[in-house]
Amino acid sequence: MWNLRSISCLLLLCCSAAFVSAQRSNNATSKWFTLSGDAPKVIARGGFSGLMPDSSFNAYTLASTISVADWVAWCDVQLTKDGVGICLSDIRLDNSSDVDVLFKNKQNTYLVNGVPQKGWFSVDFNFKDLALVTLKQGVFSRSPRFDGTPQSILTVQDVDTQVKPPGLWLNIQHDSFYSQHNLSMRSFVVSLSRSVIINYISSPEVNFLRSIARRFNPRVTKFVFRFLSEDEFEPSTNQTYSSLLKNLTFVKTFASGILVPKHYIWPVDNSLYLQPHTSVVLDAHKEGLEIFAADFANDVPSAYNYSYDPVAEYLSYIDNGNFSVDGVLSDFPSTPSSSVDCFSHLGKNDKPQVKLQIITSEGASGDYPGCTDLAYTKAASDGADVLNCPVQMTKDGIPFCLGSINLIDKTTAAQSPFSSITTTVPELKITNGILTINLTWTEIQSLRPTISNRWSVFRLFRNPKARNDGNFMSLADFLTFAKNTTSVSGVMISIENAAYLAKQGLGVTGAVLDALSKSGYNNQTAKKVLIQSTDSSVLEEFKKSSYELVYGVGDDIRDIESSTILEIKTFAKSVIITKESVFPSEDAFIIAQTNVVQKLQSSNLTVYVQLFNNEFVSQAWDFFSDSSLELNNYAVGAGIDGVITEYPATAARYRRNRCLGLKDLPPYMSPVQPGSLLGLIAPQFLPPAEAPNPVLTESDVVEPPLPPVAKINPSNANGSAIAPTPPNGQSSVVASILMSSVAILLATIMVV
Repeated sequence: MWNLRSISCLLLLCCSAAFVSAQRSNNATSKWFTLSGDAPKVIARGGFSGLMPDSSFNAYTLASTISVADWVAWCDVQLTKDGVGICLSDIRLDNSSDVDVLFKNKQNTYLVNGVPQKGWFSVDFNFKDLALVTLKQGVFSRSPRFDGTPQSILTVQDVDTQVKPPGLWLNIQHDSFYSQHNLSMRSFVVSLSRSVIINYISSPEVNFLRSIARRFNPRVTKFVFRFLSEDEFEPSTNQTYSSLLKNLTFVKTFASGILVPKHYIWPVDNSLYLQPHTSVVLDAHKEGLEIFAADFANDVPSAYNYSYDPVAEYLSYIDNGNFSVDGVLSDFPSTPSSSVDCFSHLGKNDKPQVKLQIITSEGASGDYPGCTDLAYTKAASDGADVLNCPVQMTKDGIPFCLGSINLIDKTTAAQSPFSSITTTVPELKITNGILTINLTWTEIQSLRPTISNRWSVFRLFRNPKARNDGNFMSLADFLTFAKNTTSVSGVMISIENAAYLAKQGLGVTGAVLDALSKSGYNNQTAKKVLIQSTDSSVLEEFKKSSYELVYGVGDDIRDIESSTILEIKTFAKSVIITKESVFPSEDAFIIAQTNVVQKLQSSNLTVYVQLFNNEFVSQAWDFFSDSSLELNNYAVGAGIDGVITEYPATAARYRRNRCLGLKDLPPYMSPVQPGSLLGLIAPQFLPPAEAPNPVLTESDVVEPPLPPVAKINPSNANGSAIAPTPPNGQSSVVASILMSSVAILLATIMVV
């Protein structure tokens, strides 16, 4: 049977052995724009409620384990029929527990702030009645697998004595409701204060805060007035909260701080884009009021301006150069902890703290349509080291950058006049596609690019205002752009489908070599050139060049044979593997760490890993919906050499974070222990075992040589589309064969 102490021990395994006392980075020289000048507080709403059931022992313990040392535990106080104060996120118990299963006939309907609500309420139960009630995850989009571990409802005293948080925040949301049921929140908190140190008490009700103000020492306990939605009415004054916000002088008479929804500070329009920030933080500080921001959660879509990067959002509230809130209320306290301690007050020119190559996937394709001038320009500005161009060929033999040979995937071709020329190509696993080789460069330029929305099934979209912005770039233009961009150290040219293109009379490898030569990359050392392909026969074509050849392992693997590594070394210096090949997972829970990276590196092969995204659904639960934490596990935990990402700004900022320069990493910047979260799941709630990933063998790597470029006749009389032979042929190998044939023919003529 599971017990709380064994669970507590398991929670300590959630991060590596670097779990030492939370060493803080030296941030003292940076002036915070908080009211006190101190770093903002990290307030854990119900503990680590973004992963564990809200207000559970597990949630509070996890928050304690991987937050800043002075974190504050938030408890939403509800009162039972016998006056016991318990911590539960909602006034209705059934939202976060199985009370409805155990007490099916206890459902009731009450008026809460004048609105009828149906459910199971604490006022209908004595605390002893709730002894067998188990807490559960109340947010459907979060994993329910931790619900199988019995987690009892905690009293406020339980949180204080069992968790021992450095700070305790009690939120009294419904004093009026409990008063209607002859229960006194005032009496409860006053009595509690005799045995428990309460650091903060918040409430959206003016009269409640006024009623207890004289009973507490303001140097020990701070009163915080909580603002609800602007158009809601505060019951004591019958004024809307928007009206009260305009009278902070009045609020100062009964509170030392205010707690506001984050949109009070950074409004968001109906299209989910940020509007200019308000003056509320500066107004509060002017009145001598601290201001705290609420509603932070890593797994809820935020404004598109943040590019799904939770650290970027926190920094906009605590480190924007103009103001800083005094604290943030979060379901994921590890992220604001790292934001405050590791990522705040960083400059773009700060020295990287970890050696990690940042390679873009089609530029900053998380913010703009991939392979466009806008995507590449932003990637360079964001701090990418290497810009990637996946090369496609046009009907008239022009190499250009696009992430797919199928125009429907990356352009508006399906909505264009060319939609009538769809084709099916079993060899490329394409059904009803419009291939780049079916259109000329001029025709392709008449299309518009489309932004990748790879997570649209989860209703997560990327920068809709720029969904079709930017211009396509030929390979020549791309190479010129990269060469003239001082912040970029190199380019990676990706080549796929070379054998198919050769059969269509298009020599992609020859076209790439020609473009590199004409752009001057073949006789310079300022910019490095990486040639990447999942086809070893393509890399064989470049063996005589000075470029870094990169073999891409397209499939997830669990291991790699020594003979396979030796074979790869005959044609490549670097390898790209998938994230799953480093940290395999089941149902988005990491189950282990492979030794693939170590094996490849011990053979002097550089290891890059793909594909990194900011969207939380792309990450294992172990990374707490935090793209920076995920990067940290691969960079520090697995020791990879580089990442391939669609959001280079996140990777570049991660690389500069000051915590990586500490001798002992703080817990919120320590790699997770693979499999630790699975150890917290009851056996009957474990995800079903999946078939293991395969081992990469030599036969998986060896490919037949590329076929010679077919000689295709010009279009026939009825104008059917046939691609012409491109310049320079397939490669130097093909050229030498042609020259040999000419020499034989001349020798024959001379003999005659």
